[in-house]
Amino acid sequence: MQPTGDIKVQGKLQRRLGLPLLVMYGTGITIGAGIYVLIGAVAGHAGRFAPWSFLLAALVMALTVASYAEMATRYPVSAGEAAYMRAAFSSKPLSVFTGLLTLVIGIVSSAAVAIGSAGYMTQFVNLPASVLVVVIVMVLGAISAWGILESVILAAFFTLIEVSGLLAIIGSAMYAGLPVSPVILQLPPMDMTSFSAIAFGGLLAFFAFIGFEDLANIAEEAREPQRNLPRAMLWTLIISTVLYVSIAVICVAAVPLAQLAASPAPLSLVFRTLAGVSPATISLIAIFATLNTILAQMTLSSRVMYGMARQGDLPGIFGRVDHRTATPLVATGVNIALVIVLAVAFPLEKLAEGTSIATLAVFALVNVSLIAVRLRGIESEEPHVTVPLWMPFAGLLTSLAMMASSILR
Repeated sequence: MQPTGDIKVQGKLQRRLGLPLLVMYGTGITIGAGIYVLIGAVAGHAGRFAPWSFLLAALVMALTVASYAEMATRYPVSAGEAAYMRAAFSSKPLSVFTGLLTLVIGIVSSAAVAIGSAGYMTQFVNLPASVLVVVIVMVLGAISAWGILESVILAAFFTLIEVSGLLAIIGSAMYAGLPVSPVILQLPPMDMTSFSAIAFGGLLAFFAFIGFEDLANIAEEAREPQRNLPRAMLWTLIISTVLYVSIAVICVAAVPLAQLAASPAPLSLVFRTLAGVSPATISLIAIFATLNTILAQMTLSSRVMYGMARQGDLPGIFGRVDHRTATPLVATGVNIALVIVLAVAFPLEKLAEGTSIATLAVFALVNVSLIAVRLRGIESEEPHVTVPLWMPFAGLLTSLAMMASSILR
């Protein structure tokens, strides 16, 4: 998709990311810090059937993954969601709204996770959390501005660390001979009470899967995007699901449910129970997990701003790419400033809640855009993946249902 409107853009993003780095990027931002804190809340509602909640969440997420896979290959551009709405409805206001909503998600979620990261760091560094927030955002923003390849390689390193924490828990359970068969083989009762508990646990677990969609917004920096983006999205979902379900099985088998649900650091509790290791070990890994999420989200938001400028939805200055770094420096600088302001001015809970609702709204819009494109018979110049038409309809309904549940609870 070429730039539109009377704007002047400079430079062009470079295709430097192959399938392995795309998978590492998607897996890192999806796993992020979510599983390190969410498992206790999920177990508190679903009990021993927490693994089923994660499976349910994965199935729901797969529907929207399918819609993203088709739209990202039809329109492999930055600010993908805005481009999808423009293609589906030829509406600049709707495109701008969707792009801004995606931009807000990246900025607000970066601020929320920066607060969480600073909280973990205060266990090791004797500095005020507000000072740590500013340092974290400035350093990661500088890395994002340095270059996409450098950013994704660092994110891949962070991913290896955070995944190693989960694998260490799995390995500890195997070494300790933890009896997991009763949890794996126990099917949930076929009654409404159990189903409701699993479904609400699935609503919570759903948010641990958010992140794969960021792959769509680095489409202009992916090699062979029509081939690699859908594969990266699929592998991200598969890897995340296997790790989440495995960890959920181990957690409910290793620790009494009441303790697991009440713990502010449930995986630290599980790791200490299985391996007798200080909780500081998992806390340190959680720091890397949060840093990974911040870096990926700041990269996302700068690319959305760049993409919207290229499409004529924002001033052209945000679409300028520095010839030395091949990154949108102005967009990155503005994002750094906005993240710092939000992180210092607002509490974590409000930022996290806003991120969740806005993300589900974007998911709904992406599903709507694919439905409109298919029903109107709009053709794409690019070779693309084609998914069954019932999938975006199902993705739309589940996104709206989860958004309603999130708002009403």
